[in-house]
Amino acid sequence: MTTPSTKKNTDTSRLELARRFVSDTGRNLFLTGKAGTGKTTFLRQLQQSCPKRMAIVAPTGIAAINAGGVTIHSFFQLPFGPQVPNHYLPAEEQGPPPSFRFGRPKINLIRSLDILIIDEISMVRADLLDAIDGVLRRFRNRDLPFGGVQLLMIGDLQQLAPVVREQDWALLGKYYKGPFFFQSKVLEQHPPDTIELDHIFRQSDQLFIDVLNQIRENRLSKEGLALLQERYRPDFKPGPGYITLCTHNRQADHINQQHLDALPGRPLTFKASIEGDFPPSSFPNDEKLVLKKGAQVMFIKNDPSPQKRYYNGKIGSITEISPLSISVRCSHPDEVIEVERAQWHNYKYQLNESSNQIDEELIGSYTQMPLKTAWAITIHKSQGLTFEHAVIDARSAFTHGQVYVALSRCRSLEGLVLSTPIDPAAIITDRSVDHFIQSAAENLPGPDRILQFQREYEQQLLLELFGFGQLDRQLSRLHFEITRHQSVVFGTLSDVLNEALLNVRESLLPVALKFEKQLRQLLSLPLAAADHPQLQERIRKAAPWFLQQIQQSLKPLLKDAEFETDNKELRKNIKVRLETIARQTDIHLHTLQAAQKGFSAPAYLAARSAATLQKQMEQLKTTGGKKTTAATGKIQSSQPELYQRLKTWRDNQADEFNLPHYMILQTKTMLELVDKMPETTKELQKIKGLGKQKIARFGSEILEIIATYRSDLKLK
Repeated sequence: MTTPSTKKNTDTSRLELARRFVSDTGRNLFLTGKAGTGKTTFLRQLQQSCPKRMAIVAPTGIAAINAGGVTIHSFFQLPFGPQVPNHYLPAEEQGPPPSFRFGRPKINLIRSLDILIIDEISMVRADLLDAIDGVLRRFRNRDLPFGGVQLLMIGDLQQLAPVVREQDWALLGKYYKGPFFFQSKVLEQHPPDTIELDHIFRQSDQLFIDVLNQIRENRLSKEGLALLQERYRPDFKPGPGYITLCTHNRQADHINQQHLDALPGRPLTFKASIEGDFPPSSFPNDEKLVLKKGAQVMFIKNDPSPQKRYYNGKIGSITEISPLSISVRCSHPDEVIEVERAQWHNYKYQLNESSNQIDEELIGSYTQMPLKTAWAITIHKSQGLTFEHAVIDARSAFTHGQVYVALSRCRSLEGLVLSTPIDPAAIITDRSVDHFIQSAAENLPGPDRILQFQREYEQQLLLELFGFGQLDRQLSRLHFEITRHQSVVFGTLSDVLNEALLNVRESLLPVALKFEKQLRQLLSLPLAAADHPQLQERIRKAAPWFLQQIQQSLKPLLKDAEFETDNKELRKNIKVRLETIARQTDIHLHTLQAAQKGFSAPAYLAARSAATLQKQMEQLKTTGGKKTTAATGKIQSSQPELYQRLKTWRDNQADEFNLPHYMILQTKTMLELVDKMPETTKELQKIKGLGKQKIARFGSEILEIIATYRSDLKLK
C-alpha cells in the first residue's frame, strides 16, 4: 500500500520531472493531473525559475488574468469562430490564406519565443490550436510544429470541455474527429508527451479521493455511488459557510439575489476603478458590486499581503460594511478579516529592445473589492476553487466533466451535501478523452527518457548552430528570383549575390558538412553537453572560423549591394528575401559569437532570441550621401543627384496622368540618361526606351532637367 509520504515523494519526483522536461528539452508537454494536484503552483514556480523566454496564454479572459497571461485570441490576433485547418488540407481544398496584421514588435516577440504555455488547455478547441500552429509557422519555421516553439499545455481533460456550438461543428465536423485539443491536426501528427501529477493536496480523505477517481475514470462502482448518495439531504437548509454549486448562471444569480434581498438594511454599491486597457470580458468581478451586512461572500483573489489571510474561494459573512472597507468573519479559522479593495492587472507581452528579454507590460488595472456574493456559484466558475462546505445541484449537468468538477471542489465528504441524488447518467465523460488519458498514462516519461530528450535537444540546437542549409536555400531562391527577372533588375545586387553564393558553397558548406559528421560522432556518446569536454573544445575552436566565414560571405550582400526595379511586386519579393537572409545571418552571428565560450542550451537560446530582424537591419543600415543598400530596394548610380531628379520628375508625371511609373520612364532608361547626359533631341533619340512619341511629349522637360543639373554642378 502506498503511504502518504511515498505518494508525496512520488509527486515531488513528478514535479521535478516536469520541471526538467520543460527546462532541458525542446519537446511538447501536456502537464495534467486530478483536481487539486498543484498544476497552478507549478506554473507559478516555472515563471520564476525557467531560463526560457515564455508567453502564457489561456482560452478566456478570467483564466488569462488568473494565470498571469493574456488570452489566446488577443496574443495571436485570431478571429472568434471556427478556424479551417488550411495547413493540413490538400492544396485544392485550401481556402484563402489568413491575413496577419502584426506589427514589427509582435513579430519580433513571436520569433524570440522559446516556449508557449497554454493554461486551461481542456477548454481549448482543436481548431484553435491548429490556428496557433499556423501563426507560429508563418513567422518562424513553416516546416516545424508550432514553428519550432516548445509547447507546454496545462490542464485536466476530465474537467470542463471546450464550447462547441452546433453551427460551428457543422463546419468543423468535416475536418475533426472531435473538439478536444489533442484531436487537432498538429497534435495528431506530433503527439505531445504527458506527465500526470497524482498527489492530491485538496482532499485527504482516501475514500472520497477513490470515489472522485472512479468518476474521473468513468468507472463509478455501486459502492462509490452509494457513498455519494448518502450525502443527499432533500430538506437541508444551507447554513453559514455553505455555497451551492449549480449548472447554469440563472440558477446561481437567482439564489444569490434571493438571499441578498432577504437581508435587512440598505445595500452598498462598490464601483470598480478601471485604468488603461482592461476589457469587460476579463473583469474578475462585477463592475458594480452590491453587498449588504450579513451577506455570505467568497474571496475571489489570494491575499497579496505577507499574512495570507484569505485565498481564492474562502467563504465568510460580512459583519461590518462601509464605502471604504468590509469586515468578513470566516470560520476556518475563526477570524475577522478587514478587506480593502484589491487590484488585478492586465498585461501584454513585448520584446525588451535593450535586454532582449520578453517583458510583461502592464496595460491596464481593475480595482474592486475581492468579494462576491456566495450563496451560489456555477460549476464552470468554480473551477480551480476549494470549498470547506458545498451544496451540489448537478441534476442539470449537460457536458463532459461537470459533475467531477463540482464534487472535486470539496475538501471532504463531510462538507458535501447533495440537493438532488447523483444520476449516473449525469456523469458525462467522453470516450476519446478516456482513450487519450489511458494511452498517455502508459507512456509517462521517466528520468532516463528525459535525459535522452535532453541530449536530443542539445543535438538539435548544435546542428542548427552549425547548419547553413537554410541560409543556402534562401540565397538560392533570391538568385532564382533575380535571374528570371534580370532584364528589369539593375544595380550590383546580382553580382554581389553570385559572389556570396560562391563563397557559401565553396568555402562554408563543405567545411560545415565535415564538421557535422564530427559533431554527430561526439554526440553519439551518452553524455550531456555540459559533461562532454571534447565536444566543448571542438565547438570553441570551430565557432570563430564559421563566424568569420559568415561575415566575409554575407556582409557585402547585406551592406553594400544595390538594386532598382520598376516592378513593385518584384521589388517587394526581393526585399522579403533579403530580410529573411539578414535575419538568418544575424542568428548565426549571435549564436556563433556565444559559442566561442562553449555551448549550453540556455546560452544558445538567449543568443538566438537576441537576433531580432529589427536589430540586424539597423546594424546593416548605411548612412551618409544618397547611397542605400539592397535591403532598401534602391540603387547608387554614377550621378545619384541627377538620377534622383529624373526619378522624382518621372514619379510626379506618373501620378498626374495616373499611369504606371515605367510607362513614363523605365529604370534602365533613366540609368542610360544619367550615364550619357544627352544635350540635344538627336542625342535623346539614341537612348533606348525613348521613342518618337515620348520624346515629343517629354523630351524638352528631360533635356531641361539634365541641363539644369549640368549648370548646378558646372559640368561641361
